[in-house]
Amino acid sequence: MNSCHSYRKVQDISAGRTSVVISVPDDHIVEKEPAPAPVTDSIRDALADGPILMKAIRDSETGEMVATDIINASRVVARFRNVAERGGSVVIGFDVVVPQNMMDSRFQLKLRPYMTMEHDTVALEPLHVTGERYRSRQLRGYERYRAFLATIITDTTAFLHMRQLELFIERNFPEMYAMKTDSAYVSDDAAESIFGITKAQAVKHYTNSLKIRMNEHRKQRMDKMRSRYIRDPIVSDRIRLDTVLRSVDGDFIYRYVHEFRSRPGLKKVGILLDGNLYENGLQVARMPSCDPLTFYISSLGGLLDDRPRYRIIIRERTAYDNTKALIDFRQGSAKLDTTLGDNASEMARLLKCIDDVGAIGEFELDSLLITASCSLEGRFEYNRRLSKSRAETVKDYLSAYVPDTWKELMYVSEQPENWEQFFILIENDTLLSPQTRRLIDGLKPLAARKPDVAESRLAALPEYRYLREKVYPKLRSVRFDFHLHRKTMIKDTTHTSELDSVYMAGLDAVRNMDYKRGVALLRSYGDYNSALAYMAAGYDHSALDILRHLERTDPKVCYLMAVVLSRLEQDEEARKYLQLAVAYQPSLKFRANLDPEMSELIKKL
Repeated sequence: MNSCHSYRKVQDISAGRTSVVISVPDDHIVEKEPAPAPVTDSIRDALADGPILMKAIRDSETGEMVATDIINASRVVARFRNVAERGGSVVIGFDVVVPQNMMDSRFQLKLRPYMTMEHDTVALEPLHVTGERYRSRQLRGYERYRAFLATIITDTTAFLHMRQLELFIERNFPEMYAMKTDSAYVSDDAAESIFGITKAQAVKHYTNSLKIRMNEHRKQRMDKMRSRYIRDPIVSDRIRLDTVLRSVDGDFIYRYVHEFRSRPGLKKVGILLDGNLYENGLQVARMPSCDPLTFYISSLGGLLDDRPRYRIIIRERTAYDNTKALIDFRQGSAKLDTTLGDNASEMARLLKCIDDVGAIGEFELDSLLITASCSLEGRFEYNRRLSKSRAETVKDYLSAYVPDTWKELMYVSEQPENWEQFFILIENDTLLSPQTRRLIDGLKPLAARKPDVAESRLAALPEYRYLREKVYPKLRSVRFDFHLHRKTMIKDTTHTSELDSVYMAGLDAVRNMDYKRGVALLRSYGDYNSALAYMAAGYDHSALDILRHLERTDPKVCYLMAVVLSRLEQDEEARKYLQLAVAYQPSLKFRANLDPEMSELIKKL
């Protein structure tokens, strides 16, 4: 009778008359729950009647993981649900319902849920629902395999005829037998020299070779015997649920919660379920695929204001650039020696700078002013003439490398003694004593009026040699001032607008669910999209601070206010803003139905 009953169940499952059903839960918002730990159960545990879901607690006597809860869930057959994407993640939940007339104590049902997203199919963790007698067979197979393993000999002394070996030694070598209770160590070589036989020879003679061969044969059959005894291994890894049913009082219902990373532009995902029915480790039926579920995903990115943003650029007709070269001249000389110090590298850098300026096609040179400066040594008037001569030398050198149109635009100037740079260097010098730095700082008024007198005061300092050797050479420099103008401009100033690339990159980051980057790029703007980026990243209080300063007559601003206030559990104020948003833009009522956190508020309008 039982066999006929089971056969009819298999026929009903194969024909699709009996099938597992998946449906969305009856609650409106799926909360993230930790997935049940993968466990392996035992029918020896005292399980209650009815559908049992394994929970991770350990039996104090057996040490195994046992079941503790009965699943009670109302069955609501719905085929779709709106869910929200938050922080780049989506949480979906659905009920897996196994009808009572599909279950049998001798069966195991292996269910495999799949998630479809765009063109990809992702396998989710499977579910196993196992009958008591099926699990009993599984455990019995493990016990038979353990019994087989126990027949494999691991102790090599079991292969020796120990009693016969002892009698042989006792009768033929009494002196050697006496060593049985002697703790003194005797090497094989010593035993052989005394008795003419080694331990290895004796062991080999009394070894049971047949027993060894039989044991090796058992070792070689381990995999084969495992397959024979354990036809369907108990799975413990990468499985969402493995439950044993002792008796069946009604439908078995399991709430499956899954969290996954969303994708840019992902609008919906589907859930499919199929499975196989097993009896005694063999597949006896394939469960037809049940009707799929659809989860529509709402993302705040869909509320972005995509209008391009521009920034005003003020462009001047004239432009200016400058650089400085530390060109070293011998004391009192205006001759440019490229082999002296770093002159060669400095001149190479300067020529590259000139090439870079000339390569900017938008600009045209008005003038290039070359200003040479000397150190503080010598009289001021002499340094004036020397610095001008050095500037002329540099101009003549560059004339061989610049375009012909530039040659008439190059001018020279002089800075006899660079006192301004000198005081900056002294202020940042850590080798001079604080007292010396204060004394030198006090020379600023005198240097402006009588530089020669100020320099004589420096020569009286104990650190003057340090100043001449380390500080003064840094004052011998040549400054290059480039004065340019834009070729196509006639007016001195124009105002143009160009696309704000930073702002648009922030919008792209929000669309691509890179919310932290979106916040970083948009936070300084303090506008509607900035608030939306904060909300998408989960910074609701920061979003609220921005929204409170925006225009309340904007329907989208009111809608975001309703969402963020609902998140902060200020439902009454959220309802008022949602009412305003719908009044300004009635289509937002349909949008609210897509957002799970708004679906309850929209019913109260």
